[in-house]
Amino acid sequence: MNRTPSNGTAMRIASVGHAVFAATMIGLGILGLGILRPFGFEVPGLAKGSFTPVWDPVPKFVPARAALAYLCASISLASGIGLLWRRTALYAARLLLASLLLWLLIFRLRPIFHAPTAVGSWFGCGETSVMVAGAWVLYAWFAADWDQRSLGFATGDNGVRIARILYGLALLPFGVAHFIYPKETAGLVPAWLPWHVGWAYFFGCTFIAAGLAVLIGIFARLAAALSAFQIGMFTLLAWMPIIAAGSRSAFVWSETILSWALTAGAWVVADSYRGVPWFAVNRR
Repeated sequence: MNRTPSNGTAMRIASVGHAVFAATMIGLGILGLGILRPFGFEVPGLAKGSFTPVWDPVPKFVPARAALAYLCASISLASGIGLLWRRTALYAARLLLASLLLWLLIFRLRPIFHAPTAVGSWFGCGETSVMVAGAWVLYAWFAADWDQRSLGFATGDNGVRIARILYGLALLPFGVAHFIYPKETAGLVPAWLPWHVGWAYFFGCTFIAAGLAVLIGIFARLAAALSAFQIGMFTLLAWMPIIAAGSRSAFVWSETILSWALTAGAWVVADSYRGVPWFAVNRR
């Protein structure tokens, strides 16, 4: 079983990815609720009552958008804190998984039905799927007896397998986007690297290869780890230097925060392969 036993202490940290994911959700909650605004810190483009990148965009026709934005931020903060404590980890994982899964079904699948050939529709769905996958791994790890009896398909090895499938599917549109928008992607490659367009195509190939490897179970642990590392390096090498240079672009800040959140979600999925050989071939 892919479960983490209790260590008998107040904290229940299953892995480094678990800690990073929880801290990321706390950070998203703090930003969304504007807790740091009185101290002079405000993210460009993140106005009061607006959605943080993980929960955005939301269609304009949705009523009470500000209240919904605060609710999402509160869920992020509460679940992030809850994931760090043994007695609340399961409840936090349940809340976060249910919220992100509903978000995926209600807001992220809708654009695919309206514009099935638009890569942006699939890309947005993939972003939320990575976060759902990370939350699902944690829920599968922490599931109690009630969860196993009532929601056995979503817990243990089966739950982890579903999370990995979601993650593998999410990587495919990430890779395809590199081929559809090569110039835009090349523009984000650090200036000190040569052959910017070549790197854009290369990383498009690696995302697609990693997604397929995770889906069919060939070198899946290696693929999950390398894809998480790739997302993290993109955050650090592409977006962070722009932030460090003093950018006040709402787009840049949003993409940076989102890229970091995706790194955290991917990290949890990669952690789910602990104990699996790096070059294992498992076709289940």
